[in-house]
Amino acid sequence: MDTDVLRWFQLVAEGMTVTEVSELEQVTQSGVSRALARLEAQAGTPLLERSGRTLRLTRTGAVFKPHVDRLLGELRGGLDAVAQFLSPETGTVAVAFQQSLGSWLVPDLLGSFRAAHPGVGFRLAQARDELHGLPLDGGAADLEVGTRRFRTGAEATRPGDLSVHTRRIATEPLRLALPAAHPLAARGPAHGADGAGEPPAAAIGLAAAAAEPFVALQPTSALRKLGDDLCAAAGFRPKVVFEGNDLSNVRGLVAAGLGVAIVPAPRAGSPVAGPGPVRYLPIRDPGAVRDIYLTWPADKPLLPAAELFRAHVIATVSAGRIRPVSG
Repeated sequence: MDTDVLRWFQLVAEGMTVTEVSELEQVTQSGVSRALARLEAQAGTPLLERSGRTLRLTRTGAVFKPHVDRLLGELRGGLDAVAQFLSPETGTVAVAFQQSLGSWLVPDLLGSFRAAHPGVGFRLAQARDELHGLPLDGGAADLEVGTRRFRTGAEATRPGDLSVHTRRIATEPLRLALPAAHPLAARGPAHGADGAGEPPAAAIGLAAAAAEPFVALQPTSALRKLGDDLCAAAGFRPKVVFEGNDLSNVRGLVAAGLGVAIVPAPRAGSPVAGPGPVRYLPIRDPGAVRDIYLTWPADKPLLPAAELFRAHVIATVSAGRIRPVSG
């Protein structure tokens, strides 16, 4: 079956006229029409029917089209893979990452990589830290940078689990975020990272905040579970009065004086790390950190450009150039 004809069928099915297809493909209108008729003969049934000046899908054509879309998509993917093997410096890497890492880690990694490989492009997607979500944007991404550790190899026992490799690349300390006017905030300077000429903020045990109202992410969040587990180990269950969908919402609610929260330590030099309406105290309790992982497929090799970026991330980690906070 001629793949050109399948592409013309796809274009017509998506609203183009035979005239427009012939002009786009530089083929005569009669050539396009004859090719579509041959395709219908091969399928053994009409796939298109005339509606005024245009053609529209028959019921059989509507069943056939998704398969054509997948076939042509696979063909384009295969041609892209061949092109990358011939010239890996011009490929595209699909990266999924958590929003909270988009202000420091991911830009740092992309910037240092692009300095050495300027011809490689990136397609970026947001990944939530949902406990039971699928890795790699459901399989659409080559790599994921996030705080979820996925089941790997024999661990992947749930239906629908993707086979992946996961490697820890960094660790973020957690902080107790408080409104600046809160009595507990007097333990240190206006931010959790050490400041120039300022003493470090005094560490706090979570038990000291047991009676406080808490602001947290949704219960399905991996960070929420980590915070709940830390509180349980400290002997209490946090009284969550507000739940947000992302860390910026959580910090905003804390800044408004509506509660305290367990959040990652601010990146040194970031806007939230400086003096402001929220203070970040180091947490004394054991395990008050969250790990950051790099995830990639285990059941297929990465294309060369994606493998270049994976190797760059690991080399950057090994060289100790990933530092989420100062001090």
